[in-house]
This record gives sequence, structure tokens and C-alpha cells, in this order.
Amino acid sequence: MLVSWTATAPGSRHFPATERTSPIADLTDHFTALRSHGQGYLEIRLHGDEFPLLTLGFLNDRAVIHLFDTAEKQSLLIGDGTTPADTAVHLPIMDDLAAFSGDNIIAVDRAWTLIRHYIQTGTPGAPGAWREI
Repeated sequence: MLVSWTATAPGSRHFPATERTSPIADLTDHFTALRSHGQGYLEIRLHGDEFPLLTLGFLNDRAVIHLFDTAEKQSLLIGDGTTPADTAVHLPIMDDLAAFSGDNIIAVDRAWTLIRHYIQTGTPGAPGAWREI
């Protein structure tokens, strides 16, 4: 199975925005390299489909996932309780850091599990798990 993705370069915050199409194993290797540097940003979609598109930004053990159903409709995954709702967390989005409230933060391992589930099933998570923004 092929997946289309873009991601920051390991060891930097540079987001080249050059989409790659590869087997899932290549994306997994890139994610693992980003994890070894403690941060990263990825955009993932199923090969051949423009939407849905998932984005994953993470720093250390905290992550945020955006879902783009269309170019105009985006949602944030509701947090898993790992961070208090009233805590602001700055996470990589493209080349910058963006602030998110704790109620949208999930553990990075859970985030990666959800990304893999999306790639394998084509389903970006359960209804009700997303908050439209």
C-alpha cells in the first residue's frame, strides 16, 4: 500500500512541502527519525485521494492531529487527557510552533497509532472524536 506524505526534515524545523509517495515503511522510518530528534510535523493522505488529509505535529511526547475533510473544513482531534485542558502547548506546524490548548493534545504514541489506523483502514477516527474549527 502506498501513502502520500510530506514532513519536516529530521533535526530541523524546515518543512519542504515536497510530497512523496512511498510504502508505509518509508513513512514509518521518517517518523522514527523525527521521533529520535524529539519533534516533527507530517501531512499524510492516502495515495490517489486529495482528502481526507491528516496532519501530525509533535514535540517530545505531546502531539496534535488535524483532519482536513475538504480544503475548507478542518477539525482537531479531541485530546486524550494527557495534558490539562487549561495548559497551552506549543507544537510544530509546518515551519513554526503553534499554541494548542491541552484539550486537543494527545500522547505521541497514540497519535502515531491513529495515523497508522487511518492508513490501513482509510478511516480517520471515530465520529465524535473530532472538534470542527
